[in-house]
Amino acid sequence: MLGLAKSGQAVAKVFAARGARVTVNDAKPREACPEADELERLGVRVVCGGHPEGIVHEGIRLVVKNPGIPYRIPPLVKAAELGIEIVTEVEVAWHLAKGPMIGITGTNGKTTTTSWTGAMLEASGLRPVVAGNIGRPLCDAAEEAEPGRWLVAELSSFQLKGTTDFRPKIACLLNFSETHMDWHGTMEDYWASKIRLFANQTEEDAAVLNWDDPACRDLAPRLAARVIPFSASGEPEGVAAGERRLTNGCVYAENGNIVLREPDGSRVELLPADDLGIAGRHNLENGLAAAAAAWAAGADPAAIAKVLRTFRGVEHRQELVREVAGVRWYNDSKATNATAASKALDAFREPIVWIGGGLDRGADFRDLMPWFAGKVKAAVVLGETRHKLAQAAREAGVAIIRVVDADSRERAAEAVEEAVRLAAGEARAGDIVLFSPACASWDMFSSYEERGRMFKAAVHRL
Repeated sequence: MLGLAKSGQAVAKVFAARGARVTVNDAKPREACPEADELERLGVRVVCGGHPEGIVHEGIRLVVKNPGIPYRIPPLVKAAELGIEIVTEVEVAWHLAKGPMIGITGTNGKTTTTSWTGAMLEASGLRPVVAGNIGRPLCDAAEEAEPGRWLVAELSSFQLKGTTDFRPKIACLLNFSETHMDWHGTMEDYWASKIRLFANQTEEDAAVLNWDDPACRDLAPRLAARVIPFSASGEPEGVAAGERRLTNGCVYAENGNIVLREPDGSRVELLPADDLGIAGRHNLENGLAAAAAAWAAGADPAAIAKVLRTFRGVEHRQELVREVAGVRWYNDSKATNATAASKALDAFREPIVWIGGGLDRGADFRDLMPWFAGKVKAAVVLGETRHKLAQAAREAGVAIIRVVDADSRERAAEAVEEAVRLAAGEARAGDIVLFSPACASWDMFSSYEERGRMFKAAVHRL
């Protein structure tokens, strides 16, 4: 195992329990690896503090890597040279799971859609297990997924790149846009990693695709699985005409209603689109995707409609923190790229005081300028990208720009506190303060969750 973290620990326990000789290697110092003691008690060899030469050798049969570890590090280069299979936890969990899997990926919206799908299945009495990139290691959850019990998995491109035999019964691709270029290197590698979700599916399986996204729609003819499209722009083209690949049912929004079309052509109007539990076109798309995936898994349309109406989202995704003096404060820390932030900005009609910034991955953020120009009355920027974002906001005509200069991990809490204070100074009753960073968190924070919780704590101290 390369990398401890949650998934590395879970995989190590799985293999140790089955009698395998397991070595776990993590570059962090021993004192930063609290899981090591428990694993050693289970008979696992733990090597911390770097990647010593010889940690990977001809006697190794399998390398399971933490998804975030790049393939260029020496142990993985050596494994590739020796022809040793390199996988992520997703592959291991798939072999362990006794029940069927729903795999959900996309550049944005994965966590919301995964949680929403799980809630729909739960409301239908199907007792799903929800895990993966959403927080719970897949290996922990895999053995709970008994025959007939769905394992609903949020999957990143990092996780999918390390799969070989993985075959979800239902695979869902939400959208595709540029991000993670610092890790993947090219858009081609990023796309190839995403569509590994469908690589082993057959005509017995289902592929849920966003018909409004050209990359997703153009993928359909290449897939072996039956295609179930979803669309926020009306009935997917080709459905009414009975196009062969589109006769498996679909979910779409049309004339203000969310509609499920059955394979026999009958229509079920689920609910008015305005009744969705969370706002924004991107959440309409997420809800449609969840409805399509849950329906493909056997969820009841009435239960799907109920959950579409009652679901209130998840932590760090347009999460209402509190209202102070007529100003509503939202935590959208999961917006780790410009596309996600633009969708959050688009979800509100009120004047916005926007807080953003984080890890610099080379983006120039010009894609955000249309939303800055039409939505943002003031911008507060922090992190490595603060000057780039300030420039983009300036060019977009944002009148008020405040820059937080604290940019180290040691000063992270101070930076968030100052950003909240500056935003509060610019916001007036009826405004929205939106923390939607448009950047990854790793410049100052260990995760977007830590970043979001710091923000919420600062807001609660107002």
